[in-house]
Amino acid sequence: MVEVKISIIGAGSAVFSLSLVRDLCLTPNLEGSTISFMDINKERLNAVYSLCSRYAEEMGIKLKLEKTLDRKESLRDADFVINTALAAGHHRLREGWEVARKLGYRYGGSYHVMHDEAFWINFYQFRLFESIINDILDICPDAWYIQLANPVLAGITYLGRKYPEAKIVGLCHGFMGIYHIAEVLGLEKEHISFEIPGVNHFVWLTRFYYKGEDAYPLLDEWIEKEAPKYWEKCPPSNDLGPKPVDLYRRFGLFPIGDTCTPGGGTWPYWYHVDEETERRWKEDPAEWWRRYFKGLEAQVNKIFEVARNQSMKVTKVFPPIKSGESIVSLVESLACDIPRVFQVNILNVGSFVPGVPQDFEVEIPALVSKRGIQGIRTTGLPKPIISYILRDRVAPVEVELEAYESGDKDLLLQLIMMDPWTRSEDQARKLLEGIFALPYHEEMRKHYK
Repeated sequence: MVEVKISIIGAGSAVFSLSLVRDLCLTPNLEGSTISFMDINKERLNAVYSLCSRYAEEMGIKLKLEKTLDRKESLRDADFVINTALAAGHHRLREGWEVARKLGYRYGGSYHVMHDEAFWINFYQFRLFESIINDILDICPDAWYIQLANPVLAGITYLGRKYPEAKIVGLCHGFMGIYHIAEVLGLEKEHISFEIPGVNHFVWLTRFYYKGEDAYPLLDEWIEKEAPKYWEKCPPSNDLGPKPVDLYRRFGLFPIGDTCTPGGGTWPYWYHVDEETERRWKEDPAEWWRRYFKGLEAQVNKIFEVARNQSMKVTKVFPPIKSGESIVSLVESLACDIPRVFQVNILNVGSFVPGVPQDFEVEIPALVSKRGIQGIRTTGLPKPIISYILRDRVAPVEVELEAYESGDKDLLLQLIMMDPWTRSEDQARKLLEGIFALPYHEEMRKHYK
């Protein structure tokens, strides 16, 4: 048993914090550890702290839970720092989308505009990420920084380049779409193995085995015999819908998780050129996002309802079953020297995905133990897929980061010009000025000159 201190930045994210404490309660090796909840929203922080304290007490697990509004206090003596914070709220994201919609921007390959990694959200995230890393290096330089907050792709690229002395890793649960595939195919999760390389929100199934045998033929059989029936009932923009199946037929590998769903930018644009095309491919990103925000709101409301009702048993509402997320298991492997392979986001320093620049983020399997996080070189991706990574992920992120670091407003305009829905420089300028004109973007207006 190893006692560590875990600092959670943005702990007011109730769904995440409760899930993490539940997983800790089910991980005996980490019993006795300290969890420091930090958030700038006092009301949410108090509610989450109370709820998680009750959960650990009901489970009979000894965890030292702390709460604070002071980030530096939370970081003191931390072994792990988990960042789940959103510096700019969802209302800012959606208000920016409304500006873009009026100018003709659509969901579909619009990675920096009609996506939750929009440039006006990323600006605040970059500032937050960097301030956290600087505090870590000053207060707890040996701590691992685990980034869950988006943008993972741009964030890990930026921080990994600028702070090579820091221990940095990004986690994203998008790859867990493979478990959805296994469930639909009727495969037992514990008997599948896979390789899913790429960059964050753009990963592909290069290896897929079930009980040691190639499982791609099982997927092919399902597509041929069962997919049409499945598509009749599945919701739009599904990760096993007609669109991902068509991409599989085009590229020879199956796109996993957020690669082509709205959660990853609804790549590529050509399935979204108009509503008729979207209907043909059973795509509806607007409805996907509506369900996402509605579901998130319902989860949060449920959690705070339980937090207010002291007589309600928390473990009855949220049964002690592991979430399936890899965060606590990764912490356990690092702290307790239990070697395991995890899907992680790190710099491509070992050519883990050939064809992607070495100083750019990649999502790959890695061996995790007391020795650290050791990336595993993958078999790579076909050249056409690498070409799209370079065009639709690497190029715009490089422009965005250069714009951010230099404060060059013209480069931000160039980023918008790279969007597949930009038809003219005038349209791009109107979007940029429309976003800048929103009253809460004074800090961003001062930064970009």
